[in-house]
Amino acid sequence: MTVGGTVVVTGASGNVGTALLRSLARDSGTSLIGVARRVPEPGTEPYRHADWVPCDLGAPEAPDTLDAAFDGATAVVHLAWAIHPRRDDPPLWRTNTVGTRTVLRAAARAGVGQLVVGSSVAAYSPAPRWSRVSEGWATGGIAGSAYSRGKAWLERELDHFAVRHPGIALSRVRPCAVLQHDAAGEFARWLLGVALPGRWTGRAWLPLPLWPHLRVQVVHADDVAAAIHTILDRRATGAFNVAAEPVLRAADLAAAAGSPRVVVPRTVLRAGSGLAWRTGLHPLHPGWLELADRASLADTTRARTALDWVPAHDAAETVSGLAAGLRDRAGTASDALAPETAAPLWRRWCSVPWGRPSHQSQD
Repeated sequence: MTVGGTVVVTGASGNVGTALLRSLARDSGTSLIGVARRVPEPGTEPYRHADWVPCDLGAPEAPDTLDAAFDGATAVVHLAWAIHPRRDDPPLWRTNTVGTRTVLRAAARAGVGQLVVGSSVAAYSPAPRWSRVSEGWATGGIAGSAYSRGKAWLERELDHFAVRHPGIALSRVRPCAVLQHDAAGEFARWLLGVALPGRWTGRAWLPLPLWPHLRVQVVHADDVAAAIHTILDRRATGAFNVAAEPVLRAADLAAAAGSPRVVVPRTVLRAGSGLAWRTGLHPLHPGWLELADRASLADTTRARTALDWVPAHDAAETVSGLAAGLRDRAGTASDALAPETAAPLWRRWCSVPWGRPSHQSQD
């Protein structure tokens, strides 16, 4: 594949952004510009393949910065999104709402030929539990999840953008949960917090609490990047669901992670999660459990036929890779994907923000 020209990637230091740089770096005819709030070490892989522009998308100076970055760009890939920010990070709405509007307006002013935006299957309204939904399913989101509501809002913004700027080829990628070995540090901070070291993953004495009837779709970050690369190459437009097979049940998820499973009713797990989040003992807000339980399953027929997309990694392999990364303290030179900090257990527990949440609310 040869995309050619200049491709600007916002959120290029994140999970999908890092994978996309790895993919596009193989395209010698393409120049890459990475936009990130925290610019990674430029001499490291895969970040050395891009010219970097530091930019907080929600800041007042962001429009001018993006105007300069987008000038002459062939395509813009917008991946920047605050998923599970800490309390001291910029507010979730500032990054996602203000930042996305800033990116869309800058892309329009620059007259870029192509715009690819990272959405999510989380944008879909709940469907019957084991039904697969195609790209035409309603994108009303899930009320109990800020992430889902934010992606549903993003879909409305893109609808308006498409009407106002019909000359820009617009596409939306809607992946399920995106995992990879190199994102283990990020997931350790999101899922485990400072109290539980990632090296404990898979220990027999640390079971994975999961509720009955859970079903989960995951996809490897490299496979999402491959879909985006093909979209850029073919100038494909519209929405594309991206998910690997098979759908994982609770027992499958625990087995892939190498952890024993303990069955916990969802209501009990939600109550416990809420208490742990409010007291700062655990970072996972119960809104994420609501999303995991009610997210629609994606039908990937369109990506497979229109893009000839076939994931290189199956779902269980992808979960196993992340679990191995947690045990190995894997990561990259990006702040977003930095390895989990190695610290004695007593020091980790001393850093727990007792009495207040460590991460922003997902209500």
